[in-house]
Amino acid sequence: MAKFSDDLTTLRDDMIAFIEGHGMRRFPGAVSYEFVPTVLWKPGDNLESWKDFVELAKASGASFVTMESVRLQRDELDDLIDRLSSAEFGGPEDDVDLEDVRWLRTYIGKTGFVQLGFAHQGVMMVFEAATEWYQRYQHFIEMFEEMGVPMDIDMDEPGPDEI
Repeated sequence: MAKFSDDLTTLRDDMIAFIEGHGMRRFPGAVSYEFVPTVLWKPGDNLESWKDFVELAKASGASFVTMESVRLQRDELDDLIDRLSSAEFGGPEDDVDLEDVRWLRTYIGKTGFVQLGFAHQGVMMVFEAATEWYQRYQHFIEMFEEMGVPMDIDMDEPGPDEI
């Protein structure tokens, strides 16, 4: 699988330029797998395979692609750390090393996730790129939610002027 850098901001910007260069539009939004049939693009080791994905979207007749990107915000990470610090864990399987979570401060302000998607014959085709630190962050969020404490963390999503 392709290994992306620790900050996907440049990748996101390149995607925007490439999509617009193909005369396509971007729809700000994320594809949620649990609600629609979805096929995930497999990039293999090709860091540039997202370009093939966009070209496939255009060739399939899509006039736009969905686009979502996530940037880690200080206040959201601090909130997660505060909640984890005060949470009571049920057993050793729930143990969270708070230092592992604090380590994520290194990535504040960096983009950790980018998703592109387009609909074709009732199925969403999806390309995703995620950093290792973002996957780790998501793991902490999911672990916390499994303990019964909902996390309403809304990572920074680009506004209309950024997309």
